[in-house]
Amino acid sequence: MKLVVVIPALNEATTLPHALADLPDAVEGFDELEVILVDDGSTDGTSEIAYANGVQRIVRFPQRRGLAEVFGAGVDAALRAGADAVVWFDADNQYHGADIAALVAPIAAGTADIVVGERHGEGVAEFSRTKRTLQRLGSAVVRSASGTDVPDATSGFRAYTREAALRLNVLGRFSYTLESLIQAGRSGLAVASVPVQTNPKRRASRLFRSTPEYMARSGAQVLRAYATYEPLRTFLYLGAVMMLGAFIVFGRFVYYYSTGSGRGHIQSLILGAILTIGAFQVIVIGILGDLIAANRRLTERVLLRVRRLELAQLEEHELEMDR
Repeated sequence: MKLVVVIPALNEATTLPHALADLPDAVEGFDELEVILVDDGSTDGTSEIAYANGVQRIVRFPQRRGLAEVFGAGVDAALRAGADAVVWFDADNQYHGADIAALVAPIAAGTADIVVGERHGEGVAEFSRTKRTLQRLGSAVVRSASGTDVPDATSGFRAYTREAALRLNVLGRFSYTLESLIQAGRSGLAVASVPVQTNPKRRASRLFRSTPEYMARSGAQVLRAYATYEPLRTFLYLGAVMMLGAFIVFGRFVYYYSTGSGRGHIQSLILGAILTIGAFQVIVIGILGDLIAANRRLTERVLLRVRRLELAQLEEHELEMDR
């Protein structure tokens, strides 16, 4: 079996050597280990540093495209390299490379499709109380939306089976962590979690400029991902809230009307009618969204078969070249 470690990088010339040196030479359960770097338009010679430190396969973007695009390119490169399992490892050396063995152990044992590293250690100790609270709250929201039991949903230290890597499709442009978990949970993939250690922080995050920005973008991504896979339930909830508001407003009108003081409260009747019409429209949107979601599932099945055929043809071509 072959394990491929994918490292996303953006101007990591300083931290990358530490991350590469921290990687294990071999992992139990796997006969081969390869490292792939995905350079997201670095301008500080990150790719050259990677070559100098023994990385043979590099995917490089001419300009920055974002972590979600990097994730897709990294997964494709790993699959083309013949990966049976893929590990996502940050170039800032946030995680302990030695924990890769623990991360892929459930995959090697055949008990999980995706394994997420739950962060512990010095790096987490640097989190502020606010960041810890937001992390727990965000993870709880993602657990509810995905139907999984992952305590650290924002952790980027992850392992995927070949099948899981083939099935995942990240549509958002911000990050892959939350959306891929929701997709995995709603697609019936087995998701597990293991504790991993973290190193002290070497630099500030480049993914977002402030906590409010991260919350806004992550919240929008979670809502979009959940609505993509559960549109009927999402819009039924929204329609129910609007219908409840309509009943409250109608009740107010009926109360005043029955007590003989209904004059002057016609606005309640109008608002109630607007909310009722809006609720029915939202429910209809949910039904249409459910039909679109069914078509999406069929499209994902077709895409999965296309990917398998492409990889099979690539393997056949490589065998012919070896002959």
